[in-house]
Amino acid sequence: MTTRRGDNRSLRSGYTTGACAAAAAQAATIALLKQEVVNQVQTDLPGAAPVNFNVNRCVFDHSQASCSVIKDAGDDPDVTHGAEIWATVSWKDEPGITITGGKGVGVVTKPGLEIPVGMAAINPVPRQMIERSVEKVAGNKLDSKGIQVTISVPAGEELAKRTLNPRLGIIKGISILGTTGIVIPYSVNAYTTCISQALDVAVACGCRQVVLTTGRRSEKFAQSELALAEECFVQAGDFIGYSLGECAKRRLAKVVVWGMMGKLSKLAAGHMYTNVSDSKVDIGFLAGVAASCGVPDKMVKALRAAVTANHFRKMLPLEHTPKFCNKLCLLAAKKCREEAGGKLEVESIMTSYDGIILGRDSAKE
Repeated sequence: MTTRRGDNRSLRSGYTTGACAAAAAQAATIALLKQEVVNQVQTDLPGAAPVNFNVNRCVFDHSQASCSVIKDAGDDPDVTHGAEIWATVSWKDEPGITITGGKGVGVVTKPGLEIPVGMAAINPVPRQMIERSVEKVAGNKLDSKGIQVTISVPAGEELAKRTLNPRLGIIKGISILGTTGIVIPYSVNAYTTCISQALDVAVACGCRQVVLTTGRRSEKFAQSELALAEECFVQAGDFIGYSLGECAKRRLAKVVVWGMMGKLSKLAAGHMYTNVSDSKVDIGFLAGVAASCGVPDKMVKALRAAVTANHFRKMLPLEHTPKFCNKLCLLAAKKCREEAGGKLEVESIMTSYDGIILGRDSAKE
């Protein structure tokens, strides 16, 4: 399966942790029932044709069976690509299918997510996929007894350190995710889903104000300056417009947008998706802002030769820099407030690469 980006380069799709867990559970159930090694299974995915999964390892006895599937994320830069997803199944006296998390599957510790506090971080759709995969092969045997399914990821705890799970309050492992079973390469869906989940956690933890940062470095600077709970800080990356809409839906009182000059200049110019593939720093726009701040015409002309936003700032006369930076922050805050339909107070804060605050201003009305 392939997909395409704007650069016309063909990219290979992959499969979610949820799909791999369902396939592993299906294989383990077959191994338990038939007492034989399973090498491949055909697993149904939501809204897609059945997919063949190779079984990496399969062990069993008369009481339980365990099978693993290696996650293939295709060409997506997914930290769980190559992870071994295990499912262990065993009989239980009570009817029905029970799904739990084992080693390397995270546990939810904060409210606001789809999974209640205290439960394994196996999202609802993957749970449904696992249940259906087990039912598909167990059939009427489930009429008299039930099956216990335990999903584990041996490398999960280490992999989780490279995800947003610690911030979301998911500890000791990764999440078992996926609403379609398919990973679309470089899809924005995973990132925007994380933003929405982080905002849900913030609201559930009582935050009325959140800080949207354009990256990890900006977030560190914001955390050192603002005395707010950890849950209030959300890495929005390039998706400021999307994040503002989500904040408005949740009726938050205030949003702080924290970033560096390049990203904030794009926001001030009205570009709410700040990835370089969609928008570039407009030096002409910055020169116009400088002129409105009293920078002499001769200097404004020279500024138009700047190559980057940071280069532009360094060329600015020191006596004009504070006013310029504050003006740019005000323009960014106004555009962000407009993007949110006027429902949020928005403050914009700009820092240097070293974390020094260069400007800040708010838009309330």
